[in-house]
This record gives sequence, structure tokens and C-alpha cells, in this order.
Amino acid sequence: MKTKAIILLLFFLSSLFVSAQKQEPGKETKFPEAPDNTFAYDIYSDGKLFIHQPSIPGVAGNEGFKIKAGAEKVAQLVVGKINKGEMPPTVSIDEMKKLKAIP
Repeated sequence: MKTKAIILLLFFLSSLFVSAQKQEPGKETKFPEAPDNTFAYDIYSDGKLFIHQPSIPGVAGNEGFKIKAGAEKVAQLVVGKINKGEMPPTVSIDEMKKLKAIP
């Protein structure tokens, strides 16, 4: 019974993310301005807000990414993790440094 519930949950989550991939480019992620002229990212699934990340993940404070490209790289990483079924799609400082999203 527990295995069936897990399979159903995984199927449900994967169907959400597969449909997110089918959206038009630019509809899947958005990059709103964050405090102090920095950048955040939002990830949508089926047109609904799925993740709102107003600050750099795992970094103390409320500051967003210094450049939009940093937010874009991390958002792409997060979408990739979601599509692989990784929930929650955590992002480490080392991953962001490798992407050159943060110094």
C-alpha cells in the first residue's frame, strides 16, 4: 500500500513537471526584481506559481542575485532537479559557485 502511494505521488509530480516543460519559452520561469536591485526567480507549473525564490538559496539575508544571469542559471538547475524528481530541489553554495551564479 505504501509503495502504491509513493508511485502515485511520483506520477503526479512528474506529470506536473512534464507539463511545465511543454509551456512556451519564458512562461516556465520569471525573474522579478528583488530588494536592492537584485534578482529573484519564480518557477511555474501549468501556469501556476510553484516556487518563489526571492533571495539566494542557502545564503543568510534577503538579498537576491547580483545579475539576472545568476538567477537564470540557478532556476534552470532547480527545474532540472524537479524534472528528475528531486523534491525539494535543494541547491548548495558549491553548485551555485560552479555555475558562477555567485562569487
